[in-house]
Amino acid sequence: MGMQGASHIVWDWNGTLFHDNDAIIGATNAAFAELGLEPITMEQYRSLYCVPVPKFYERLLGRLPTDAEWLVMDETFHRYYSEHRVRCALTEGAEQLLVDWVAGGRSQSILSMYGHEELVPLVRGFGIETHFIRVDGRTGPSGGSKAEHMVRHLAALARVDPSRTVVIGDAADDAVAARHVGAKAVLYTGGSHGRASLEEAGVPVVDSLGEAVALAHEIAA
Repeated sequence: MGMQGASHIVWDWNGTLFHDNDAIIGATNAAFAELGLEPITMEQYRSLYCVPVPKFYERLLGRLPTDAEWLVMDETFHRYYSEHRVRCALTEGAEQLLVDWVAGGRSQSILSMYGHEELVPLVRGFGIETHFIRVDGRTGPSGGSKAEHMVRHLAALARVDPSRTVVIGDAADDAVAARHVGAKAVLYTGGSHGRASLEEAGVPVVDSLGEAVALAHEIAA
């Protein structure tokens, strides 16, 4: 898999290639309502969101949710999200960026913390699956970090060099996952985190996917 010695991008999905902010905030507030919490705005979400997700809820509850509360909130979130994601689209310009990256003799893949069984048909439905050498969603329980998933993802891409790999995502956890495997990262401000929190990750932060790809080309050369 992959092209020996070529630059590689590992794309995040939610909030990066897939512009699903409206579905995310709606699902979050639906989950909050299960515990009687007041709804939050997208700005509040972007300033408070963190991984693992239970820590995000702790910032709002003042304590970690119990196991029973977490299960209820997690189920509510995913049910609402599945109903409302159908109104969401790819981030503007994303498809052409994918085409151009491959046309330049490079490779790319997707690693998402969205469930694998839901992710694959969603990517396929946009007609972009052929642009990727691998598409991996989360397997196992939700709520954790992407780091160990990244280990498995790159291990499956036997001909991809981590040192020439750039992770493009919208969350600080994408930078953590990249660092964990010896890859680089570029973070995009259009998704779940605001610029201030992303800059704390110590990697380049950009406001468009076009900028992210241009940087990836430079730092993975």
